[in-house]
Amino acid sequence: MLFHVTMTVRLPHDMPAAEADALKAREKALAQELQRAGTWRHLWRVAGRYANVSIFDVADNAALHDTLMKLPLFPYMDVEVQPLCRHPSSVHEDDR
Repeated sequence: MLFHVTMTVRLPHDMPAAEADALKAREKALAQELQRAGTWRHLWRVAGRYANVSIFDVADNAALHDTLMKLPLFPYMDVEVQPLCRHPSSVHEDDR
């Protein structure tokens, strides 16, 4: 099941730089692992914001919830989720 997910990160301004850097490094490692596994299918930065637009490919709503909750930056994110389904006019057979 495909989901369009927008994530906006709001780290506290008083968070020590070393703590923020460690969180970001853990987030990057997990994001890349999920991309290689095919779970985090697409990842785009939103220009001018600390935000991204992503496409996740997971079994169901619960699987998406569990995946997002594991992200190190999740406690500092505003997340918007939209489930997606195949459009009948798409020329792609595999939804990629």
